[in-house]
Amino acid sequence: MSATENIRNFSIIAHIDHGKSTLADRLIQICGGLSQREMREQVLDSMDIERERGITIKAQTVRLNYRAKDGKDYILNLMDTPGHVDFSYEVSRSLAACEGSLLVVDASQGVEAQTLANVYKALDSNHEIIPILNKIDLPAAEPERIRRQIEDVIGLDASGAILVSAKTGEGVDEVLEALVTQLPAPQGDASKPLAALLVDSWYDPYLGVIILVRIVDGVLKKGQTIRMMSSGREHLVEQVGVFTPKLKRVDALGPGEVGYLTAAIKEVAHTRVGDTLTDAKKPAAKPLPGFQPVQSVVFCGLYPVDTSDYEHLKVSLGKLKLNDASFEYAPETSMALGSGFRCGFLGMLHLEIIQERLSREFDLDLITTAPSVIYKVHMTSGEVKELHNPADLPEVTRIKKIDEPWIRATILVPDEYLGAILKLCEDRRGVQVDLTYAGSRAMVVYDLPLNEVVYDFYDRLKSLSRGYASFDYTIEEYREGNLVRMSILVNGEPVDALSMMIHRSKAEARGRALCAKLKELIPRALFKIPIQAALGGKVIARETLSAMRKDVTAKCYGGDFTRKRKLLDKQKKGKARMRTFGKVSIPQEAFIAALKMDQD
Repeated sequence: MSATENIRNFSIIAHIDHGKSTLADRLIQICGGLSQREMREQVLDSMDIERERGITIKAQTVRLNYRAKDGKDYILNLMDTPGHVDFSYEVSRSLAACEGSLLVVDASQGVEAQTLANVYKALDSNHEIIPILNKIDLPAAEPERIRRQIEDVIGLDASGAILVSAKTGEGVDEVLEALVTQLPAPQGDASKPLAALLVDSWYDPYLGVIILVRIVDGVLKKGQTIRMMSSGREHLVEQVGVFTPKLKRVDALGPGEVGYLTAAIKEVAHTRVGDTLTDAKKPAAKPLPGFQPVQSVVFCGLYPVDTSDYEHLKVSLGKLKLNDASFEYAPETSMALGSGFRCGFLGMLHLEIIQERLSREFDLDLITTAPSVIYKVHMTSGEVKELHNPADLPEVTRIKKIDEPWIRATILVPDEYLGAILKLCEDRRGVQVDLTYAGSRAMVVYDLPLNEVVYDFYDRLKSLSRGYASFDYTIEEYREGNLVRMSILVNGEPVDALSMMIHRSKAEARGRALCAKLKELIPRALFKIPIQAALGGKVIARETLSAMRKDVTAKCYGGDFTRKRKLLDKQKKGKARMRTFGKVSIPQEAFIAALKMDQD
């Protein structure tokens, strides 16, 4: 245990790719957290996907020992946070455990949307912020211009911003000194009852659930019985330690310290992030303020291509859930796809990453249904139902109105691409709230319906701005929308996996495009196949897949025409019968291609 005045807890916040993980690597290297042999790129990004995509998904922590220029020894607890909008809840957790933040801004690219969002979160947590301009070794770096930009856009004094190149290590010593001199020491009283904030938890096959905690008051030591204040569960602490980034056991953790504990807990679900841990014999009077509970935003169905993989998929989802409390799933069945699971995600990147992990780590081939958001259906009886799957929409006559979630989106974009971005937002039913300039870049604020954003908004935004636009959003509220369920019928049979909720004004265009796409993808049969898009009982679009034709009159040469007529009539009857009983099988590729179809 250490005196609180010698502890500094800080997080690193930045937009994607501005060099958070590289700066963390340098700090670990200088403080001797790992030997030269153990060092590697992106030390704190432990998942293969994180290293390949160059993004941080899970917030990680490290305890560093640093001897300052004044000769004192300090303990620095570093929290590396993700920069992508889908994982912003990981950021809010890390910030709650710290007193200060390093704001890393790329000296060539400047302030981006996610930088803004994370800075405001840090300011809400009463953080002391140290601005750092990274990548000053790049030829395109313009530190003076970016300094002014930080002052104009964020309103932070950047005159003392530290110039750093995390890649070469230049300026990193100054960062360590600034941490010690500019950030406040944590407050806390070791004599009070134990109160510790549960920052994160994950599953280890050997130790059970490992819990990451920030001690606010009191002392945590081995052999103590702790109680979770939200659920009242009690556990015996088996091991207490810190990350250096390797696990290192210690005797006890005191106020202001960040470390881990294990207590033979079997399920991550029992350790709610943001919960308060206290001593079972001498509990704290009231819990610490936690963070907002994580809410899934996007839902879709995951179905195995091979139906015999259902059990394997169930076990795999259970294993992923162990380490990802924000992911949820429940079994569901579909007429077209068989048995599968309805899964909830924080956004499209989260969905992609879960899908990729399922195919990589568990070797599963999956079909994903169209992503949808949670709608609130107000019934005429006064009841309000949450709708996750368009196929479950009640009878239209029983519905009073349907509310959909809206977001407040902040987009930063260079001036020359502004027109295309405004048109994109207008096409997606957006309502402009604000438009301001920071130098040559426009900051646009729009209210947008979430179901127009989850699909491919981010990809379209990046392609229209050649990758220069940055985007961040927060869920605002539910608003009433003129929404309808569009069903797709193939040969008169509804295909539930392709049904979707859509705004009435867009239904016809989308229905036509989808029918035309399916016409290309469904193999022809010996009978005509109508492909229809319908709103309730009203068909709004139709394509007909023509029949394959066998020439039954080929063997009739010459002679009376009535013989040919007889054979053709017989064929016609057979086709009519076949159409009544014939099953149309829609290939898997057709589902995937139809769902990936560009909304425009």
